[in-house]
Amino acid sequence: MITYEYPFNERIRTLLRLEDLFQKAGSFMERDASQEHHVVLLTLFEILDVAGRADLKMDLIQELERQRQSLLVFRNNPDISEDALSSALYEIEHASAALLGMTGKIGQHLRDNDWLMSIKSRASIPGGVCEFDLPSYHYWRHQAPGIRREALLSWLQPMLPLRDALTIVLRLLRASGHPEHHVATGGAFQLMLGGSSSQMVRISLKLHDPFIPEISANKYALNIRFTRPDSDHRPRHCDNDVEFDMLFCNL
Repeated sequence: MITYEYPFNERIRTLLRLEDLFQKAGSFMERDASQEHHVVLLTLFEILDVAGRADLKMDLIQELERQRQSLLVFRNNPDISEDALSSALYEIEHASAALLGMTGKIGQHLRDNDWLMSIKSRASIPGGVCEFDLPSYHYWRHQAPGIRREALLSWLQPMLPLRDALTIVLRLLRASGHPEHHVATGGAFQLMLGGSSSQMVRISLKLHDPFIPEISANKYALNIRFTRPDSDHRPRHCDNDVEFDMLFCNL
């Protein structure tokens, strides 16, 4: 299956973007090539920009606390595994404590590093990090992979509490609903929501079905128009009946 997620508010949109960036940084961090470590550094700069919202940390702390209170209701419930409940509560409490331990603005340690900020400013220019522009960065990229990885980890580490917290929140969000099967007649689907408070919708199709959902929604209506890519991967009108699963998520 291939799943498309459509957030209904800016808060969830920010969390999804950060999740994608942290995953990319982690993936390329494990590799050894200089170009791949360059991608990690550029991704750290993107995380810095996306996480710049002043209230993001407090939003996550409040959401984790709300989820903790919800789980506490199940204490001593014979239908609930105490071990699983205790594990979930510990994970939430640990993530909250780590967030509370973050001092100052998210990513401030990167902003305070003049060398990194000089790379960030040049990276916004096409081809701006060539060796003649940034010889010190050129030297760094020629260090051993272990040395580069250690430096990248030291720059990423202070932001990991943010990653861990949003991972918990998004996992709970994705598990909050039940999928329903639908058919988009002639490639189009509309559903009236009646002021629904859902925070995200997930559309899942069979991996090899050549259909792509284009989603637009507000709290009153959801519209999906399916397209199919041509030989150059450009989306084209689709008049097929398309089967898909849809899941509304809300914490």
